[in-house]
Amino acid sequence: MDSLERLIKSEHHNPFEILSWQKEGDFWKIRVFIPEAEVIYILDISENREILLEKKFGEGIFEKTFNDNFFYKLKIKYKNGVIKEEFDPYFFTPSLITDYDLYLFNEGKNYDIYKKMGAVKHKIYDIEGYHFAVWAPNAKRVSVVGDFNNWDGRRHQMKVLGNSGVWVLFIPELEDLQLYKFEIKDRNNQIFLKSDPYGKFFEKRPNNASITYSNFYKWNDYQWIEKSKKRNIYEEPMNIYEIHLGSWKRKNGNFMNYREIGEELVEYLKKINFKWVEFLPIYEHPLDSSWGYQTTGFFAPTSRYGKPEDFCFLVDYLHQNDIGVIVDWPPAHFPKDSFSLYYFDGTHLYEHFDPKKRDHPDWHTAIFNYGRYEVKNFLISSALNLFENYHIDGIRVDAVASILYLDYSRKEGEWIPNIYGGRENLEGINFLKELNEVIYSKYPWCFTIAEESTAWPGVSRPTYLGGLGFGFKWNMGWMHDTLYYFSLDPIYRKYHHECLTFSLLYAFNENFILPISHDEVTYGKKSLYSKMPGSKDEKFSNLKSFFLYMYGHPGKKLIFMGSEFAESKEWNWWEERDWYLIEEEENKKIFKFLSDLNKLYINEKAFYQIDFSPLGFQWIDFSDYEKSIISFIRKGKDKEDILIFVFNFTPVVRTNYRIGVPFNCDYFEIFNTDSIYYGGKNIGNFGKVKAEKIPFHNYPFSISLTLPGLSGLIFKPIF
Repeated sequence: MDSLERLIKSEHHNPFEILSWQKEGDFWKIRVFIPEAEVIYILDISENREILLEKKFGEGIFEKTFNDNFFYKLKIKYKNGVIKEEFDPYFFTPSLITDYDLYLFNEGKNYDIYKKMGAVKHKIYDIEGYHFAVWAPNAKRVSVVGDFNNWDGRRHQMKVLGNSGVWVLFIPELEDLQLYKFEIKDRNNQIFLKSDPYGKFFEKRPNNASITYSNFYKWNDYQWIEKSKKRNIYEEPMNIYEIHLGSWKRKNGNFMNYREIGEELVEYLKKINFKWVEFLPIYEHPLDSSWGYQTTGFFAPTSRYGKPEDFCFLVDYLHQNDIGVIVDWPPAHFPKDSFSLYYFDGTHLYEHFDPKKRDHPDWHTAIFNYGRYEVKNFLISSALNLFENYHIDGIRVDAVASILYLDYSRKEGEWIPNIYGGRENLEGINFLKELNEVIYSKYPWCFTIAEESTAWPGVSRPTYLGGLGFGFKWNMGWMHDTLYYFSLDPIYRKYHHECLTFSLLYAFNENFILPISHDEVTYGKKSLYSKMPGSKDEKFSNLKSFFLYMYGHPGKKLIFMGSEFAESKEWNWWEERDWYLIEEEENKKIFKFLSDLNKLYINEKAFYQIDFSPLGFQWIDFSDYEKSIISFIRKGKDKEDILIFVFNFTPVVRTNYRIGVPFNCDYFEIFNTDSIYYGGKNIGNFGKVKAEKIPFHNYPFSISLTLPGLSGLIFKPIF
């Protein structure tokens, strides 16, 4: 089959070889292929002349021979009578991607490839347009299609660059906000329409075309970025408010725009004193009920809530108000929608071929082939794009355990061991290590968080010490034990006292975040408030003591939306939170309670300054399981920065309850969950107690306390 026939059948791998100017002996021949054209003129721009091209073969091929070549436009009369003037894309040799780019990409080391793949606004010969690039190494032909060419895959056939598998084409004068996809013909002559893997903006679901987009948002968060570069995040307070953008608040039942969310969210977070916010995945996804975890656009904020610049505004506005931003990033799997990554070029390109490695049993999605360099490059670039273009401070990597283990959620015989016969996913482990190494080398003031649910060692330890290199790890063990303990009727808690104490055996093995996340308040698990046992008053008392125990325990804090005002129903994604509750008397007091607790947490260094070392924590007494009482000390770096926490997890008021203390001074009761301001009975210690020279609990002094039922108290020594 000759070149023209391959072109006409849309099977040419390099249309530049036969289109536009071609040298033939002493002459130049121009050739144009526009199937729907009836007549084509070539416009010599410099000479201001119009020359009719000759129609050849009856298949949309037009040609003419000239003595010399020149810069030109095409004047096309289509069969439907429409006349257009446009530049010929095959006159513009794509130049955005270099040989070195391709070498690094195929090596899996071109971490900035997201700046050149997909649709990138570009100029050639001072003509602005969009440069398209897509990786499809097993395709017979790839075209750019869209409204601008009536979705005709014959029109804008792309060129493959050597053996890199990357196809490119520059379309001059193509404007912003044009719909497009890649039309791919595979080796079996099947045709696929695929959205852009590197697309920056997409149609709102259920439509799924990519959109040409160039984001020139002007950021105003310079002060935040400079402060971030100087901070030690591990020694600072981190109280995180986790939200799902589509169900936090709505406007007349519809999604709010990113900008509207930003203005309301900042005001709200200031009221309740959260300094960090974490968004469930903000990437483009087709299915609302996946919450964003089944991502199809790994480089694009979802269009449900606006344009990419609107999301930039949201992050920028949060930063300007001294609030950090974390987003969920889901590299563990992707959906099998026909328009997206799955079976991309007629082969299992992004995913494994073998279903024992390819298919995710929990979510019926596909697992990335982490051992393929270009796939690993794609994912790492996706993460870097968040830090570079969206000023995100941290990412929470979803489902890390499913990346680490080949047998994750699989039965015997359903998985393939690694080369050593083990269950560890060596390619996934190397991907996670490289991900963290690259992020911390390029953005050392940012951080990564692992949602890792097993006892894998060193998740939040540097790779040079044998760890995975994450900055933080969710403490799933603490979460399970604590929620189980608090769900029990207090009469049975003494039999499960270890649920309170066991976590301190491993609390400093990792840099832990204590998560009460979206996963714990949906799908029949009930809301946090509804997990608490007893009457309505007892539920509120349990909830307050739970929050105080969480804040006193070593580790950073995360709470999912709705928990802060004791929402009674569990979370669902299709409607906003029950905001009317915040005006109910008891719920309003819970809101005030958590607002005051957050403020105290931010101001008292003992809460957070030594979160990841045993030096910041000391038991006073963990052995009183009969009364379900525990007491401990939290310490800051300064010797005088200490707080004493005492908890009574039964409804019985305890009087004259003695605990040991380190100093002979007054101890002010600076926080009491039973305060009347928080809906309690106001039982306590009249603001302070004085230490006595009575040794107790291996301390030289002690204090005698009144402990309200189902309560927690904080005392601070006054020297």
